Amino acid sequence: MAPLTSPLLKSPASHGADPAVTRAEAAALVRLALARRARTIAIGSGRTPRALETTRLIASAWERAGGIAPATVTWPETAASWLRHASRFADADPDLWMMTGPATGWAQMTRRLLWSTPWRPERTLATAAIGDPRTLALVGAVNLNGLAGTTAHGTTWRVEDDAFHYPVHTQEGP
Repeated sequence: MAPLTSPLLKSPASHGADPAVTRAEAAALVRLALARRARTIAIGSGRTPRALETTRLIASAWERAGGIAPATVTWPETAASWLRHASRFADADPDLWMMTGPATGWAQMTRRLLWSTPWRPERTLATAAIGDPRTLALVGAVNLNGLAGTTAHGTTWRVEDDAFHYPVHTQEGP
């Protein structure tokens, strides 16, 4: 996919994965964030029950590890615009952003973040729900270099050189 010519998707995702985060996944996200020397994270998620529960679990795991999660932002699966949500998420300006939620809402939010804010994928970690090549394709790997995340089993993945690399086996994260 070429660089974005519009922040809007032409059609919604054809897959609807919305898995809940696993303990291994949450622990791996915390390890990745700590390896990047993060102290503060902002968590963004869709509004489904599983996405909201994932947000709570990640925030709790992060705070138990001594980190601070001062901002959480949710976004809808469909909206006339994601600008207000994207602005709130980017304005949090944490050490790292974390994202989760169903494909369509995440892709719309991410496209708006890229189009309208200083948010950067290389300062972002994502859950297994997002680490699906079909989900990442909604935004395009060329637009997501540096985005990293974990699988439900706790292994890591990364978008690098305009391609999805899954899983990445490393002790310190990508």
